[in-house]
Amino acid sequence: MSISAFARLLGLLCCLTIFNVWAEPASATPQAFVSGSYKQLLANHTKQPFVLAIWSVNCVSCMKDMALLREIHQQNPTIKLILLAADDLSANEQIQTILAKLQLTDVESWVFADENDQKLRFEIDPKWYGEVPRTYFFDAAQKRTGVSGVLSKEKYQDLLGKMAAMP
Repeated sequence: MSISAFARLLGLLCCLTIFNVWAEPASATPQAFVSGSYKQLLANHTKQPFVLAIWSVNCVSCMKDMALLREIHQQNPTIKLILLAADDLSANEQIQTILAKLQLTDVESWVFADENDQKLRFEIDPKWYGEVPRTYFFDAAQKRTGVSGVLSKEKYQDLLGKMAAMP
């Protein structure tokens, strides 16, 4: 292979690599959720209603809930959806696989990254003891409603409507 052919091939590979990086969703890799991340999350979404859905890779009910969340998100793309895996960083590859399978890689995503998950749960909600799925509906003033368990589509629609209607 000549040097110019090699240079063209190398250039093509570089372009494909750059394109692939740009094509990946910014949130494909979950962000590390550590002490203080909850306050950061709230600060990043001021005056904007959003849903925080907490799930785990080992929770069958969470998969059903996330499939419904995907459907709701696709039907209402203006609703800000944030996912938080209550697993640790060692499950990152599995988390990414699940998000890809459920077509949720375009959603802001976090994963517990602190050894003290009890502290992280307490920062989110002192009344939450770790059951998943757990979903929080925040209005624009960041008043929230927390619900444990899988929700029906009707219940999601009802809570989303209430969240959006609040001042």
